[in-house]
Amino acid sequence: MKTKNFFSELNRCFIIAEVGVNHNGDISLAKKLIDVAKECGADAVKFQTYKAEKLASTHTPKVAYQKESTQQSESHFEMLKKLELSYKNHYVLKNYCEKKDISFLSTPYDVESAMFLDKDLDIQIFKTASADIVDFSLHEYISKSKKPSIISVGMASLGEIEETLKIYDKNQNADLILLHCVSNYPCSNESLNMNVMNSLKHAFQFPVGFSDHSLGNEAAILSIAFGSKVIEKHLTLDKTLSGPDHKASSSPEEFFSFAGSVRKAEIMLGGFLKKCHKEELDMAKVSRKSPVLNKDLLPGDILNICDIELRRPADGIKPNMTKHLVGRAARKHIKKGSLLSFFDFE
Repeated sequence: MKTKNFFSELNRCFIIAEVGVNHNGDISLAKKLIDVAKECGADAVKFQTYKAEKLASTHTPKVAYQKESTQQSESHFEMLKKLELSYKNHYVLKNYCEKKDISFLSTPYDVESAMFLDKDLDIQIFKTASADIVDFSLHEYISKSKKPSIISVGMASLGEIEETLKIYDKNQNADLILLHCVSNYPCSNESLNMNVMNSLKHAFQFPVGFSDHSLGNEAAILSIAFGSKVIEKHLTLDKTLSGPDHKASSSPEEFFSFAGSVRKAEIMLGGFLKKCHKEELDMAKVSRKSPVLNKDLLPGDILNICDIELRRPADGIKPNMTKHLVGRAARKHIKKGSLLSFFDFE
């Protein structure tokens, strides 16, 4: 299915500051995170939209990183409930994002949440979590919305991704991007496997991006070389705050460095045309060589290839033009060290 794709047409990488649940249920903290995201150069700030009762059962266990960064007595369900963002606060934060001129995004974790984001908040871009690659009801709704959709594919096999993409194909929505992701917080360097980005591009013919759960900026920079159109990274004001994602998130200083590295990498990547850049021209004039005589020639002497040397600077004819002079007779006395010239030979 070949249709217009919002992400393919981006003229630079779309950087998402993933706040997620790092607001800790505090609307003032959420606003501060929006401010920092804007100051750090993010294009969008992303939250999470869910109802704890619809997302998890009360007996759901915590994963390892959640156990390390939250209260031991608090269950998985209680953790989610405490971090749940009310619909009212969604409006507050979306309006605040508009005031700050930064895009508001939020990941829905169920169809009801997706409907709220779509119909009530009128978000312009959907973003789904890696864990929900298998939630076909959610993807059915999002695909029918016809809105651009960012799909994270952490934990997923190529077969699972293909099965989900069939839903979008059925509903004639090809406005998608696939985000390579390793679903651990933080993930190890050994698990990053950035070459998968090429596999995703070739297997599914959609643009790709990167949901960065690694430490440092190197993986994000690498992703630019693989054609990332979207990169997201977690942001916190303080890594020591209580909550599941703070510890593995970027501080404001780290996020500023990350965003700057992405922009620098884009500049470095450049285009596909091999050319001599303006800043190279002066260097070429000096460091390239011109053909010169290594002995005197008298009028009528025949120029041989052994009479020619290449020396700096490059202010004579090009070296590959000497083949048109070899075998010709000198019109006059030409001194050793002289630049070769077509005017000096018969």
